[in-house]
Parts: sequence; C-alpha cells; structure tokens
Amino acid sequence: MKNILIINGHPDKESYNYALSDAYAKGASKTNANVTLLNIAALDFNPNLAHGYNQRTELEPDLLKTIDLLKAADHLVWVFPMWWYSYPALMKGFIDRTFLPEITYRNIPNKPFPEPLLKDKTARLIITADAPKWYNFLFMKQPAIQQLKYGTLQYCGVKPVKVSYIAPIRSSDEAFRTKWIAKITRLGEVLG
Repeated sequence: MKNILIINGHPDKESYNYALSDAYAKGASKTNANVTLLNIAALDFNPNLAHGYNQRTELEPDLLKTIDLLKAADHLVWVFPMWWYSYPALMKGFIDRTFLPEITYRNIPNKPFPEPLLKDKTARLIITADAPKWYNFLFMKQPAIQQLKYGTLQYCGVKPVKVSYIAPIRSSDEAFRTKWIAKITRLGEVLG
C-alpha cells in the first residue's frame, strides 16, 4: 500500500488550496493508498529556526509527528499559493523546521553535497498563482518551483517531482476552478 502525504501550505482555511487538497485526497482515496492530509496552519509550532543549523531547536510534538509522516510517505503532494515569487512564510518555516540534517539529508565531511535521506519518494507540487504560466516561466524563471522542487525536495532525494501550475486565480471564474478540481481529483486517482 502506498502512503500519500498531502501538505497544504496555505494559511487560510477558506482558500481554494483547501479545496484542491481535498480533491487530491478524494481521488487518492479511491485507490488502495493510505492518504494523510496535513494542513500546516493547523500545526502548533514556532516557524523560526532560531539558531540556524548551529544548534538544534527542540521539535514540538506536531513537528515530530510530521517528520514521521514525511519519512513514511512514498508520495508527497504540496499544495500552496505562490506569493512574492515564493510560498507563504508559514510553509517556509515548516520546511526550515522539518527538513533538517540527519532527518532529510546527511552532511558528508569534505563533500560539497549531502547524502539525501528521502530517496525512493516522489512528489507533486500543486501551485496556485496570479501570474500566468508563460510569465512565470519566461520572466520570473519559476522561483517557487526552483526553490521547492530543486532546492529542497530533489536536494533531499525526492524524484521525480511533477508540477501542476494553476493560474491566474484572482480573475478565475467558477468554471475554471471546477475544471481544476476535477483535474486534481483525477491526479489523485492515478497518484500522479
């Protein structure tokens, strides 16, 4: 049985991102997968990595449970909005506090790159944005994708990482949003 962890990085429970997370979970639940939906906004933790990597900040119970879920997952689904060329601050703090040495990667003395500890996992990024896809690609150079896909997930061994980019959201109508809910449900059904 495949373990699917859906991580919703939007801080607002009324957001479209919650509907997208639920849609993926609904689709994946039609398979024989074990599906866990994790809303970062519901966790109780300090998102500040107070000492950087010089000293480990004690992990709160919610983060300890989350790390167990990350380790057990075969497929990670990240649902989040792109804000200011990145993702919400709460999601960044969540990554800072959970993607730690000896948890998601291991530094190797005298080597420039670490040993990735999240091998044999795959991922899908579901990103909502206002910038059209062509503008994000040509002019913005896909900053949120670059940061999470390459700078975090693949750095820690997660491959492949596929992307669903949903835009523009602000000017979208109900038909556009309903169409994407159906697409994301289908992705869940094939665990894509």
